[in-house]
Amino acid sequence: MTSSSSGSRLLPVDYDHWPYPLWIAHRGAGKHVPENTLAAFRFGAAQGYRMFECDAKLSADEQVFLMHDATLDRTTGQSGVAGEIGWNTLSRLDAGSWHSPAYAGEPLPRLEHLLNLCLGQGLALNVEIKPTPGVEYRTGEVVAQTLQQRWPAEVEPPLLTSFKPESLQAALDTAPGLPRGLLLDTLWNAEESGTGLDWLATALALRCVAVVTHHSLMTADLRHILHTHRLRALCYTVNDGALAQQLMALGVDGLITDEVTRFTP
Repeated sequence: MTSSSSGSRLLPVDYDHWPYPLWIAHRGAGKHVPENTLAAFRFGAAQGYRMFECDAKLSADEQVFLMHDATLDRTTGQSGVAGEIGWNTLSRLDAGSWHSPAYAGEPLPRLEHLLNLCLGQGLALNVEIKPTPGVEYRTGEVVAQTLQQRWPAEVEPPLLTSFKPESLQAALDTAPGLPRGLLLDTLWNAEESGTGLDWLATALALRCVAVVTHHSLMTADLRHILHTHRLRALCYTVNDGALAQQLMALGVDGLITDEVTRFTP
């Protein structure tokens, strides 16, 4: 894989230059294939998807790997906090059998494995920083370092998103050229944030290019606020056809979906 040197300038992404497609496959292929495995991303690509969302966290020895949950229980059949285990152990876990026998033995991938796949097939990527509690800043730092070092400067960069402002701050501090998006499941106010900033002020302070909300939050007024502040409006997780049509009519810029066999990107 071609590597980008630390001095290379990544292609800019902003409101005017938005290179990403409308449809984004959630965790690779939603629920059709074991989430956050290379098999899932290959399946999604076979359905025509050109952009993928994934979840990235740190192992105990600071390897960036793909997993959504804080614990191993749901997707590996093992127990324990994933981020407290070294990569040598994590790499041997079965991340496919929980889904179906056809995927027995499917391993957890490292982020760099997914980068190889995406670069080889010309796929765009949305990396959600999904830190183990307590290492929010460090996770954002290492994920951003990995992408800055591994992603070629001449290719449209991955979009980094997180529910954790600390992780996005780390990404901004480490690799300011990587585009960022704030994930929201509520429109929290300044008092709720504990920082004195509401969700919009936080997104602007983090120099985000997008805000990614739960679909139930998106309205014409919210879309207008985001576009007025030159922020792109994305929604997760959109699996209903009527809802997708409604959101497209509102003028949203991205739809993250599990239904990769239902919606044609």
